Amino acid sequence: MDARAALDQWLEHLEQERRLSPRTLAAYGFIGRRYLGFLEHHRGGPLSAVDLGEVSAAEIRAWLAVLRQGETPLSPRSLSQSLSAVRTFHAFLDRRLDIPNPSLALVRGPRVRPSAPRPVTETQAAELLAEPGLDANLDPWEAARDAAVLTLLYGCGLRISEALSLRRRDAPLGEVLRITGKGGKTRMAPILPRVAEAVDAYARALPFPLSPDEPLFRARRGGPLSPRHVQATVQGMRGRLGLPDSATPHALRHAFATHLLGAGADLRSIQELLGHASLSTTQRYTQVDSAALLRAYASAHPRA
Repeated sequence: MDARAALDQWLEHLEQERRLSPRTLAAYGFIGRRYLGFLEHHRGGPLSAVDLGEVSAAEIRAWLAVLRQGETPLSPRSLSQSLSAVRTFHAFLDRRLDIPNPSLALVRGPRVRPSAPRPVTETQAAELLAEPGLDANLDPWEAARDAAVLTLLYGCGLRISEALSLRRRDAPLGEVLRITGKGGKTRMAPILPRVAEAVDAYARALPFPLSPDEPLFRARRGGPLSPRHVQATVQGMRGRLGLPDSATPHALRHAFATHLLGAGADLRSIQELLGHASLSTTQRYTQVDSAALLRAYASAHPRA
């Protein structure tokens, strides 16, 4: 088997068994082809799958150096992601094709400092949720739709893709909603009355007849609503409201977690609500909450 065929097998495994999103698959495929292209150029010809087990630590470091110093240099975070993807590829070669590569253990990636999430404030979140109803360019059902989607992001901590995965049969909402997130992981999201009211108002105003299995949220002409529409909608809103560029749809999910933490919720509960596989991912929100605490202290303490 040649190396390119092994790469295709790995990508098929990620799609069929790991159930990664199309966007993640595209990124892994790009990194894998770039990695193999470097090795083929470095060694002067096509590689077999067995050759990948003989790639040295020096060759992997040289590949990282090319990424770091090329025409479009990658940041330390992107370098770390590229190396992580290649490690996953080699782990697949070891596990499925019996082609181990011990040299990878000798390669250390760049040190990446985790960035803190950038949530919106409670006031900003309220402004974003109210803004669709003030847009004269939208039909009433479209305003109800945009308000419902944004309310799901902030009220339940959903990702855009998770909110848009709702089917017609899901409305009206009950007390909990079963959500399938990244990697096919399922979690239960409690539904607040405000969230249920927003989604139900949209479902009642929806002008298109839908079967139970069709996506609930629809575009103006009746097709399924795209994530890009939600992103563009929030981009227009923050311009009208004077909000910073960090006020994105995903910032509403960040705000959901940060505001819960500030109100006393424990990290394990927030981890379950967000669907994080690792608690370390959820712990990033403590940085945001600590920063808010220090700002409040500095503004209120007489000796600050």
